[in-house]
Amino acid sequence: MARRKANTITAQNTFSDPIALRKGGILVLTGTWTATVSLQFYDVATTAWVDVTNNSGTATTFTANGTYTVGPNLVAADYRWGVKSGNFTSGSIAGSIQGS
Repeated sequence: MARRKANTITAQNTFSDPIALRKGGILVLTGTWTATVSLQFYDVATTAWVDVTNNSGTATTFTANGTYTVGPNLVAADYRWGVKSGNFTSGSIAGSIQGS
């Protein structure tokens, strides 16, 4: 059964509610905004939120509306999306993560 968490972000240093993903998911971003959105997972080994990275080790970020695949080779963990300090300019980002 798919689960979904939706949030709206309108400021820097703000993140969505976390959702547990075990087999991948979909991140959907909509709205009128200018920002850099980060995708993070909770690392139980370090007890900290960590940026999801690509195969080159670069943090996964988004600067436009769209539907993005999370995984399928992800670490089974809690995930969130949001805007770090200094990465928000304006607008309102509506987003959701859906997964199983």
